Amino acid sequence: MFKLALKMTLRDWRAGELHLLLAALVVSVAALSAVGFFTDRIRGAMLRDATQLLAADLLITSDAPLDPAWVETARRRDLRTAGTVSMVSMAGAGEGDGAVSSLVSLKAVTSGYPLRGALQLRGAATDAAPPTDVRVSSDAGAATGAGASTDAGASTDAGVAADAGGAGGPAPGTAWIDTALEARLNAGIGARIRVGDRAFLVTRVITSEPDRRFSPVNLSPRVMIAAGDLPATGLMAPGVRARHALLVAGNGPAVEAFRLHIKARLDAANAGNMRIQTASDRDSEMGDTLERASGFLSLVSLLTAMLAAVAIAMAARRYMLRHVDACAMLRCLGLRQRQVMRVHLIEFALVGLAGGAVGVLAGYAGHSLLLRWLEGLLPAALPPAGWLPAAQALAAGLILLAGFALPPLLQLANVSHARLLRREHDAPRGATLAAFALGGAMFTGLLLWQTGDVKLGAATAAGFLAAGLSFAGAAWLGLRALALVRGGGGHPAWRFAITAMRRHPGASIAQTVSLAVGLMALLLLTVVRGDLMAAWRAAVPPDAPNHYLMNIAPDQRDEIAQRLRQFGQPPLHANIRGRLLTVNGKPAGGDNKDYRRAVDANDFDLSTAAALPPASTLTSGTWFQPGSREREISVDEAMVKDFGIKLGDRLAFDIGGLPLDAKVTSVRKIDWRARKASFVFVLNDTAAAGLPRTYSAGFHVPEGGEHAIGRLSRDHPGLTMFNFGFLIRQLHAVLAQVSVAVEFLFLFTLAAGLLVLYAALAGSQDARMRQAALLRALGATRGQLSRAQWFEHLLTGALAGLLAAGGASAGGWALARFTFDLPWSWSPQLWLAGLLAGVACAAAGGWLGLRNVLNHPPLLALRQSPTH
Repeated sequence: MFKLALKMTLRDWRAGELHLLLAALVVSVAALSAVGFFTDRIRGAMLRDATQLLAADLLITSDAPLDPAWVETARRRDLRTAGTVSMVSMAGAGEGDGAVSSLVSLKAVTSGYPLRGALQLRGAATDAAPPTDVRVSSDAGAATGAGASTDAGASTDAGVAADAGGAGGPAPGTAWIDTALEARLNAGIGARIRVGDRAFLVTRVITSEPDRRFSPVNLSPRVMIAAGDLPATGLMAPGVRARHALLVAGNGPAVEAFRLHIKARLDAANAGNMRIQTASDRDSEMGDTLERASGFLSLVSLLTAMLAAVAIAMAARRYMLRHVDACAMLRCLGLRQRQVMRVHLIEFALVGLAGGAVGVLAGYAGHSLLLRWLEGLLPAALPPAGWLPAAQALAAGLILLAGFALPPLLQLANVSHARLLRREHDAPRGATLAAFALGGAMFTGLLLWQTGDVKLGAATAAGFLAAGLSFAGAAWLGLRALALVRGGGGHPAWRFAITAMRRHPGASIAQTVSLAVGLMALLLLTVVRGDLMAAWRAAVPPDAPNHYLMNIAPDQRDEIAQRLRQFGQPPLHANIRGRLLTVNGKPAGGDNKDYRRAVDANDFDLSTAAALPPASTLTSGTWFQPGSREREISVDEAMVKDFGIKLGDRLAFDIGGLPLDAKVTSVRKIDWRARKASFVFVLNDTAAAGLPRTYSAGFHVPEGGEHAIGRLSRDHPGLTMFNFGFLIRQLHAVLAQVSVAVEFLFLFTLAAGLLVLYAALAGSQDARMRQAALLRALGATRGQLSRAQWFEHLLTGALAGLLAAGGASAGGWALARFTFDLPWSWSPQLWLAGLLAGVACAAAGGWLGLRNVLNHPPLLALRQSPTH
């Protein structure tokens, strides 16, 4: 049987019967493998870059010293570690009347810091060279650049659990300070500052710190010292609040195993004050961005897989219809049904393996060419491609071939000898329908495996199924409606076109649905993709606030506002510190001990606003009415869910010793990703009257504006300045990478979509050839047939284009609303684009069809064209 199958495969290849099927398989596997290789490497690079925000692959933080045994456990797992201790303290410079001091965020680091990312420093001047930039980078914390210092012997005192290996961090007796403290203390490189009981020589100025996050111990200007110098400062007294951190980096599986090991011990010990973080965590600084980026890339991969499935299904159906005579001959020569089926299965297996191997090689070559082409736009030193994308793509091709090519073969094999010779087919039997269901289930499983996103994969599969059924229903209604306009003013070409479409409703509907599905995917990745990416970019604009100023006293408000006018005159928001005491007279948090503990241990920042804040959306209730004499409060939606607060409840606060009682009159949903100042509790003017407050402002400082910020900090030492420009730059870098990746992957999806369109048009070519031959034999002119086919193609294309536009609009709204959580606006241009694209594709297919069909003599066409 194998020799017979091999001979049939070679014969079909020479006859061109396998070209469309093999092309569909190669393109689909190439697209999926290219998507897999590229996204795997891009995701790896983005995740690697995101670890810079933790300075490690894994971060464990606690308010108490961490267990030193964890370091030894990590070392046994071939992991690198470093440790930090952060706290709020005072630093001073100068003597006598010229002495100045400032509140600082002190950070003691071990020699391995940072394990990932880079500390960017301004180095000291020497006789031979001017001041230089120094970069203490990742990978064992190696320091590069002029004058880079090392500290291979830093101790692990004061609860800093760390590995003694590595290099980087301040040398003993020295300190690194940031630009804000340099300006505030007027203490540059070479000056001496005092922290606690110890004096330090300033040797570097920190210009960028990768893992500096928004927290109470990080709000003030930075002083960084060696961990071994921390005990000498005398600051680690009992009861001092400090944040201890253990940084871990190494091989991915080893890091994950260590995380699970530590998590199990924390869960067993009920250590609620400890936290384990990775760069991909949903609540980390980059976790949400990485999740959304993966969603965009997964969307492209899913649409490519969908189009590949449609192309293979149509190519397999065309193969089946063109092999009726061959199957009839084999059955008449004595082969049994199982033997005929086995021959075709072997042939399809050979095609699948050959097409899959060629597709994987083409996909790898394509992604390699792209990397060379976009070398300057992509992150440097991308991780190498793994074997999993190749295995996934090859398996995907075989699954697609089995799931969508077997049902037509089963339908063919189940037909009797006589009906095969007459080329008539019964309705699909139970086994054929079961094969279709199995193929759909296998394909859905493939999508989930390919993307790793159950929600997105299931939603995309369900959306395509719903779109296909909806398109089929709309196409059927369209055919029924065409019967009402069949007269067409008596034009014979119009009547020929309508009659041809209604004579074979199944083929007409299949062609319309295929065109509509292919166009929908392409529209979703052109117009809609652009809208989604634009909305994402709008969430992190280039001028997004990168500095946050706090603790502005009321008597400083006007002066600070005047000095901030050069940064766009950002609004100043009131900060009212208060503790939530009761809800309707009952303790806040109710019976939930965790909520009660959180309320007791933390104060909230309340604010006041006359208008609804720009990053908030009102979900229930009404906003404050001007002139209202009742004390009112608006609450964040998350707080309402956590604490069971509802409209009409009365909340009692302690505001610096002053009581406050206010009624909940509205609930808001805050978009924290908008990076605008937002507050969980917002008071109306009546409730906020007379309460102690400070002010804060978020604003964008362009490059070169740091000196003005430094002067502001020096003139007002009590202000707290937080610079998170590094985070904004990382978000923009991820956006750029994802944009490039999506643009590239769209090329493969476009190829798959064009193949679907070609398969949809080529699938009806044989039937058109037969029909044209009959009409020409009956006296129809070439011109009449040409116009009739043009009418038919244009009607099909227009209907498919409108359906595709509707599907793309609905799909874009659903993706923006439920998957990416982005704003969405309906675009009328999308409908015009869909209509024009459908007509253009149909016109191209019509030209090909007219050229191939009408150029054949009627007698030759009748002999060569199979009847369906």
